Amino acid sequence: MTTIIDGKAIAADVRAKIAQAVSTMQSQHNVQPALAVVLVGDDPASHVYVRNKGIATEKAGMKSIEHRLPVGAAEDDVVSLVRELNADDTVDGILVQLPLPEHISSSRVINEIDPDKDVDGLTEVNAGRLILGKEGLVPCTPQGSVIMAKTVRPNLSGLHAVVVGRSILVGKPLSMLLLAENCTVTMAHSRTADLPAVCREADILCAAVGIPRLVKGDWVKKGAIIIDVGINRIEEQGKTRLVGDVDFDAAKENASAITPVPGGVGPMTIACLLRNTVIAAARRRGLGAVDV
Repeated sequence: MTTIIDGKAIAADVRAKIAQAVSTMQSQHNVQPALAVVLVGDDPASHVYVRNKGIATEKAGMKSIEHRLPVGAAEDDVVSLVRELNADDTVDGILVQLPLPEHISSSRVINEIDPDKDVDGLTEVNAGRLILGKEGLVPCTPQGSVIMAKTVRPNLSGLHAVVVGRSILVGKPLSMLLLAENCTVTMAHSRTADLPAVCREADILCAAVGIPRLVKGDWVKKGAIIIDVGINRIEEQGKTRLVGDVDFDAAKENASAITPVPGGVGPMTIACLLRNTVIAAARRRGLGAVDV
């Protein structure tokens, strides 16, 4: 029987640990971690994401701060706000909701964030720390993907992981995290020669390319663990559906475990954002490691 990896249940476990850690920080150190989110513009999806992040933050016992700027806000104004949050010692995590309006450089704004408050793990400093194996804040979706894989197989050492997708948001950091787990990692992408054959070598197959059902059932090695990061909206039989980058029904016939879409990696992203905020709060204050 194939295990369907329940992202909602795993995320709930992570959030419960976070809430316990926050409670301990408050009772022992009088510290309430705070997450500040910067939203520029009126993108409907971004507004939903920010609202959900705020609710989850407060449910975990942390302080949620939101700064909303108009779509026409100047790039320098956004940078100035980020710098103010950097200087605010009560703020532990800073997240700039992407995408930003076209006239604003996402790269410039993100890299203005204090790396020790960069709970999205997107600054160049944290990317460098990850590559060098140094302590830093790790991107949320890749972090959640590894946590999910380890619920199936706690020790990933020696396994061959294939990551399909080379984005700086998921593919590249995910490959670094799997290397840190002592996996042998192959990075594949749109120009990989004989992609199906490469995928068939994977003990852990991670798909993060944004192409609906790219990975077919016969691309999957018998017994492989599949982590499907893709979230694609498609029209099918007159209805809009969310599907992943993996052909779920076909792939589960060969996989030992697989994440569904929706309900897989998605819920873990916000859980890991909260996790990073607690870790940042503890590190900034010299409180030592936290069990999250």
